[in-house]
Amino acid sequence: MTIATPHLGSPAVWTDAKLLYALEEVVETELNRHLKVAKDWMPHEYVPWSDGRNFPGFFEDGEAWDKEQSKVTEIGRIALVVNLLTEDNLPSYHHEIASLFGRDGAWGTWVHRWTAEEGRHGIVMRDYLLASRAVDPDKLEAFRMAHMSEGFESDNRHSMLHSVAYVAFQELATRISHRNTGHQSGDPVCDRMLSRIATDENLHMVFYRNLLKAAFELAPDLTMQAVRDVIVNFRMPGHGMPGFERFAAQMAIGEVYNLRIHHDDVLQPVLRHLKVMDIDGLGAEGRQAQEELGLFLNGLDTEARKFDEKLAARKARMTARAGA
Repeated sequence: MTIATPHLGSPAVWTDAKLLYALEEVVETELNRHLKVAKDWMPHEYVPWSDGRNFPGFFEDGEAWDKEQSKVTEIGRIALVVNLLTEDNLPSYHHEIASLFGRDGAWGTWVHRWTAEEGRHGIVMRDYLLASRAVDPDKLEAFRMAHMSEGFESDNRHSMLHSVAYVAFQELATRISHRNTGHQSGDPVCDRMLSRIATDENLHMVFYRNLLKAAFELAPDLTMQAVRDVIVNFRMPGHGMPGFERFAAQMAIGEVYNLRIHHDDVLQPVLRHLKVMDIDGLGAEGRQAQEELGLFLNGLDTEARKFDEKLAARKARMTARAGA
């Protein structure tokens, strides 16, 4: 149902400014709910400091890094670097959402709170990686410099509504990536740390998902178009980092994040919760967007099935070789 608010004018002429104003009360409600359920935690409590020792450089007793010094698996190492480099771009993410959502009122309070919570993730992940010697620290810093020097521009910076739709899915994608990285890491300490991070990411997803629900009630046609656009053109925020495509392919094979996971564990849960494919009463453009979204999802499921088959065949070959 389309809700027409007299002082905002006709829903047919929704603008970012009008939607920001119309959603302010929802943001305040969701912010208060978030603050009640979110639990503060200390990053330093999740880091195995006793495993740490000096690296070469200024310290005479510095020990050079070697991957054998850590129990983390190869796929865990790759995914940890990708996840951390993604978190490292927090200053750019803050700039993007502060520019779109504003710095005042409930929107501004949420922007700063979200940034503060996300900041913990980069802190604890880097401290863990260095203390546990899970990755080459020199390469990690070189990657960070290269990635952050490029900056970040969101694919959805042109539209507040597209941005809300994107983060509703992206926060869940990040949560899934962290959890699967922990499961595949081979280190219970790493798994516990990433589970704590994933809990935050899930709460962030709930905030944006509920905001997206309110947007559907206000401007269903525009919101449906935004969801279609976001899903069809979805890219993870770390796509611009050096070597991302190669890393993403390895993470797909390692079952950290791939087409099947993206379709089943990220897109479908949000779409089902919001009953996006069941919304009726849409205008012509909204119905077209809904139909196009359905077609895209069917195609994505087909592609995911092909990937599943290739992955199963690869596993069978590896098993056969191991038994030979």
